[in-house]
Amino acid sequence: MYLLLAGTFFIIIAIYFVDWAMWKEFYPTIQFYIICNLLYNFIFYHHTLWSYDTSSKVWLKHTFIEILFSFIIIPVIIMIYLRFIPSGRKGIIYIVLWIFCFWLTEVMFKKMGYFVYNNEWNEWWSLLFNMIMFPILRLHSKKPLIAIIISVPIILILLLFFHPSLNEIK
Repeated sequence: MYLLLAGTFFIIIAIYFVDWAMWKEFYPTIQFYIICNLLYNFIFYHHTLWSYDTSSKVWLKHTFIEILFSFIIIPVIIMIYLRFIPSGRKGIIYIVLWIFCFWLTEVMFKKMGYFVYNNEWNEWWSLLFNMIMFPILRLHSKKPLIAIIISVPIILILLLFFHPSLNEIK
C-alpha cells in the first residue's frame, strides 16, 4: 500500500513542482543517477548495503520498489532539487537542507521498519553518502564529465570499504 501511496504522492508533487519545460536540461543528471543506482543494485545484488523490508508482503519486492524509486521518485526529486537551487551561500544552505531531509526520510523509514541496513552500512554512512551525492548531482548538471571523473574514485573507495566477495557477485 505504501508503494502505491509513495508513487501517487510523487506524481502529484511532480504536477505542481516540476517545470516540465526544463526536463531535457535535467535528463542527463537523472540518467547519471539512475545508471549509478541500478549499477549498485546489480553489483550488490547478493551483498546489499541496504534494502527495503518486504517481508510482510509476498508481492512487494525490493526490485519493484527500486524501479518505482529509480524511474518516478528520483527523477521528480532531481528535477525539483536542480530547478530551485540558488547560487552562492543560499545554494550551500539549500544543498545542506536537501541532504538532511533525504537522510531524515531514510532514518524515518528505518525506524518504521521499511528500510534495513546490511553489511556494516548504517545511517551515518548514508548521511556521508548524501553529503557527497547532492553536490555531485549539482556538479553533474553543470559539468557532467567532471562529476563522472570525481565519482569514479568515490565509487572505488566505497567498494574498498563495502566490497562484495566474488562469490556474492551475480
